[in-house]
Amino acid sequence: MRSDGPAMAAPEDPLRKRKAGVVGPAPESPPGPGRDPAGCPARLRAGTFWLTRIMLLKALAFVYFVAFLVAFHQNKQLIGDTGLLPCRVYLRSVQQHFRGQVSWETVSYAPTVLWLLDWSHMDFNLDALALLGLGISSFILVSGCANMVLMAALWVLYMSLVNVGQIWSEAALGSMEGESHGNTDGGISAACGLDRLGGKLRAMKCCATFDSGGGGTALLQVLGSGPGEESPTRGSTEDSVREGWESQLLETGFLGIFLCPLWTLSPLPRGTPTSRIVLWGYRWLIFRIMLGAGLIKIRGDQCWRDLTCMDFHYETQPVPNPVAYFLHHSPWWFHRFETLSNHFLELVVPFFVFLGRQMCILHGALQILFQRIRCSASFASIFLFLGVRGPVCCAAPDDGGWRDLSPPQMVLIISGNLSFLNWLTIVPSLACFDDATLGFLFPSGPGCLKDQVLRMQEEEARGARAPRTHGSVARHTVNLALGVLVAWLSVPVVLNLLSPRQVMNSSFNPLRIVNTYGAFGSITKERTEVILQGTASPNASAPDAKWEDYEFKCKPGDLKRRPCLISPYHHRLDWLMWFAAFQTYEHNEWIIHLAGKLLANDAQALSLLALNPFAGRAPPRWVRGEHYRYKFSRPGGTHAAEGKWWIRKRLGPYFPPLSFQDLKGYFRSREWPYPKPE
Repeated sequence: MRSDGPAMAAPEDPLRKRKAGVVGPAPESPPGPGRDPAGCPARLRAGTFWLTRIMLLKALAFVYFVAFLVAFHQNKQLIGDTGLLPCRVYLRSVQQHFRGQVSWETVSYAPTVLWLLDWSHMDFNLDALALLGLGISSFILVSGCANMVLMAALWVLYMSLVNVGQIWSEAALGSMEGESHGNTDGGISAACGLDRLGGKLRAMKCCATFDSGGGGTALLQVLGSGPGEESPTRGSTEDSVREGWESQLLETGFLGIFLCPLWTLSPLPRGTPTSRIVLWGYRWLIFRIMLGAGLIKIRGDQCWRDLTCMDFHYETQPVPNPVAYFLHHSPWWFHRFETLSNHFLELVVPFFVFLGRQMCILHGALQILFQRIRCSASFASIFLFLGVRGPVCCAAPDDGGWRDLSPPQMVLIISGNLSFLNWLTIVPSLACFDDATLGFLFPSGPGCLKDQVLRMQEEEARGARAPRTHGSVARHTVNLALGVLVAWLSVPVVLNLLSPRQVMNSSFNPLRIVNTYGAFGSITKERTEVILQGTASPNASAPDAKWEDYEFKCKPGDLKRRPCLISPYHHRLDWLMWFAAFQTYEHNEWIIHLAGKLLANDAQALSLLALNPFAGRAPPRWVRGEHYRYKFSRPGGTHAAEGKWWIRKRLGPYFPPLSFQDLKGYFRSREWPYPKPE
């Protein structure tokens, strides 16, 4: 019986195809997670902020880490048991002002957990707070997850240190040359006996006679008025040395508390989506920071209006670094372009945050780019300076003579040592980006954070929502209360922004939750430095007395020493020396305390310096302060050919020669431990 040919032959075709390696179309299967129907990695949708929260927490933890690291390395020398301005003396003065009691008024005036600790071991207390902050911030930085408890702990710890830091925590960028644009009350200032209590300036009695070994007598006498009397202000920096980045970090950290769930430690806590109120709190913060900085410039120094401020900025900024040397010598038209760009980014771009998603993203990108340009030398600016002629080398003075710096190397050099200020300002700018914008920063793959966010977005798109619980209701209520609180505390801040007598870097509440900001309201046209010198000569007035310079870690001193590069780290003493050069030693009692410690070769104080000329030998018999004007040397000029980054000219004495015995009464009147010569 014959079989049907076609029926028998039908299976042969697919069999031949299989043997040839040709496979027919397979039935469709659903795309795997994290992929679109075409099999390509799926894109995150706009409108969620899971990855934004991770970026915010990591960035904030990094700044906290640097801040606590600075505190751990320097607090003992500055405000410890034998520091230049001991915080024990400061807390005691606050306590005495409030009738000797640690009351609610006392704590609210200077909020710090140190009120609860034993003051007899203040060095241990300060180290413990800093180390605890370092540990918590390190965990958040590495893991990218946090809860409200950890973030609140960081905020309380840092606020506790800032509120006893006195002038070391207040020397911020209120004004480049220290001119005030308004009065700020509150906070105790520790400079030359001037003590802020109850919104008044009270001069504390301190009187000592300095005998300069036959070279004359200088009298430091700040006679006290009662606490109810108004003493003269300090003129140049009293209102400018306010808590700039310290308050900014506290406000940024306070908002960070409400980014997180109460207890859960997970990078993506499903039950706690990122609060839109907190995100808008950050956007409101960056808006105020940038607009406040722009308005104070327009209302401040004339050079901001005639576009000449950048002619001076790089040379006269608090702590210049290597690239500032080259940028200072940029063409005049480039400095005008810099100033115009600054005005656009600070006065126009901030309003982009209110103009929808795309403009908000543009705002965030521009502000981060702006901070990066302020942190680092841009490739374009270096090429503009060097002439844009292809491979170029520029001869630069160095410690050992000349050194070739190519443009690619200079791209990596940071152009301003402004502590962690620019890094901190980047943090609230991140709130302008959603998951769709930030997704490219995270790796793709099954189980990764990006894939998990995509799954949650798909579940939300299908209508799957987390059940409403008592916890979610409570959290929503807390976020609403936060929004109301920020709005209420913003009223005086907005009025200050609109005022022609705008105040920079000030707080209207003791917890510094919502603050005013501003930077470089005026620009110093010339740079002055205080150089501390010591001599072993028995007679300070002798013509043959050999005076040797002490070198600080970062501030200009030795003409041949290359400017330092430390950002985001911060040397607080170097920074305060820049402010002290605008005033006299009577307004900066801590510099006399430092001189006394140098006369004793005090190891703790010397750890803040880079060079002790009397190391390994007897302490100096005399220490004095000299006042100099500093200028950058000209590239290719005579001084640069000698390896000098700076040239200087003596202006005169800053304080007269002091001996160890001269300061006994002064130390006793200030309740400072008398250093023992080593």
